Amino acid sequence: MLTPEEVRRALHLTHFDTVAAQSRMKPIPRATVRPSGRRADARQGAVLLLLYRRNDLVTFVLTRRREDLAAHAGQISLPGGRREEGESLQETALRETFEEVGIEPQSITILGRLAPLYISPSDFEVHPFVGWREETPAFVPQLSEVAEVIEAPLANILDGSSRGEEVWERGGMSMKVPFFQINSHKVWGATAMMLSEFAERVRSQINGNLAPVR
Repeated sequence: MLTPEEVRRALHLTHFDTVAAQSRMKPIPRATVRPSGRRADARQGAVLLLLYRRNDLVTFVLTRRREDLAAHAGQISLPGGRREEGESLQETALRETFEEVGIEPQSITILGRLAPLYISPSDFEVHPFVGWREETPAFVPQLSEVAEVIEAPLANILDGSSRGEEVWERGGMSMKVPFFQINSHKVWGATAMMLSEFAERVRSQINGNLAPVR
């Protein structure tokens, strides 16, 4: 049974190849470095990979944004958003999780963080945090923004069975897009890259034992 302490150790592994772990789910082509000619600094944001147990399985949550929103309509992602003035990135991740799915920050223990990812279209540097909640949450989605709360057992991204790859046409060009098939959704891009890094860290921590994580 995966424990919070094992997750904490996975997040603090030494000599872990973060780039390789993220690249397993990186769309090609995809910019990973901010162009030097852009003015000012990239906007800063944070997301939370929230872990908990449902029916004795370690589970995580994603959200699907409403289709009628002006920005990122229909996007599937970890709860999160833009950092507000005066708050830390960890505070951003916890605040956004509360606003989007109704989970109180004080009920979540932050175990560590993953490597930040640069998102070129929105000029955001996103910082992922990993948290654990002992009690199974009862989600209260923000209906003005969240169309669906998506729960998935962590084992879905650990055993490789949910991984797929397709060629998509986007912006007039072809892209090779790896994705995780989670329920009826294809989770790709930055979110899939973050999940890939986390999955590879956990797999390394448990020494390649790919039995279902409970």
